[in-house]
This record gives sequence, structure tokens and C-alpha cells, in this order.
Amino acid sequence: MKDPVTTLRLKNIAKTFNSQLIFKNLNIEVHENEIVALLGPSGCGKSTLLRMIAGLESVDEGMIKFSKSTEADVGYVFQKPILYPHLDVAGNVALGIGERITKSERKERIANELCLVGLEGFSSRKIESLSGGEAQRVTVVRALLNQPALLLLDEPFSALDIPTRRKIAQDTRAVLKSKKTSAIHVTHDPQEAEIIADRVLKWDEITSFGTEEE
Repeated sequence: MKDPVTTLRLKNIAKTFNSQLIFKNLNIEVHENEIVALLGPSGCGKSTLLRMIAGLESVDEGMIKFSKSTEADVGYVFQKPILYPHLDVAGNVALGIGERITKSERKERIANELCLVGLEGFSSRKIESLSGGEAQRVTVVRALLNQPALLLLDEPFSALDIPTRRKIAQDTRAVLKSKKTSAIHVTHDPQEAEIIADRVLKWDEITSFGTEEE
């Protein structure tokens, strides 16, 4: 049996803010087509770690290593949906399509992708008409249309009610698996972690950490 291909390797990562140690000795591997959940309380540094992986925060100690196919090909879904109100749903999703395609091809592709997350017929909907769960589904679709090798999900469902959170976690897992996209999903909800992930890592078992205001 072949060893799994490593998409991302974090080795002995440490981060300090204002001379205060946030976490240290963090080691994680994410394999190709694997969804890993990082489970831990708010304020422990999970979001900071995602920003470090995305290149938005510096690495104080340790190493972040991507596979050649993954480097510079990382998508990010933030805790709060970032959508443009002057564009409809299709217009927001279209921002994730990098390649040049015809207008009819773009329309069909967007409609198909929205169907995958339960938003059939939503292309012309205005952003202000969306619920929190619908808005977050739109951001997931947009991020995946860019075909990232690794998707970072920073507690994107935490503001939703529990039934919606569970359903969107199931749908997001199905889409990630269908596209064979590796992902790291940050959450403080154990059940959500179990629903979406192939492997759940408890924060206090993979690092030494202090506290952080997130």
C-alpha cells in the first residue's frame, strides 16, 4: 500500500505576540484529499495558525512546508462571510472562477456548483436576502471554484444555529470529497468536527499553548 501524499507539513511551529507565547511545538501533517479538524477552545490560537499557513502571519519558529502542487494554491473561508452586496449570488461566486470561459459556461458552472450546497436557483438572489447559512455556503462555493489544493476553514459555521451548522458541515464535507480537496477546519464544536473531518486533532494534544484574543 502506497504512503499517503503529504499536502502540508507543520513542524515545531511557534508563535508569540507582544512577548507572550501563544503556542509552540505544533506538529501537523495533512494528506492529499484529507479533511483535518482542529478542535479547541476559542482564544487558543487556531485562527492565528490558519493565518500563518495562508501567509497572513509570520512564523516565529518552525517550518511550514507545502507539496509542490499546493504551494501558493491555498483557499480561505473566514468566520464571517465576505460577500459584495452590489453583486448577486452568481456575481459573488464568479469571482472564484479564474480561467476565461464563455458567459453561458460560467452561468452553467455557477448553477451546478450552487446545487452541490443546496442553493439551487439562487444565482440571481441578492446578498441581503440570504440567511447566515446561505451566505456561508456561497463563500465555500466561491473558494472551491478557484480549485485550491488546500482549503482553510476558520470556524465558518460558528454563528449559525446548531441544525444549520450540522447540515452545512455535511454538505461541505461532501463537496470537498467530490473535488478531492484537502482541508483544515477549525472549530470548538466536537460534533461538527466529527461530521466534517476524516481526522480530528485536539489542540491541547498537538501543541503547548497559552492564550490569545481571537
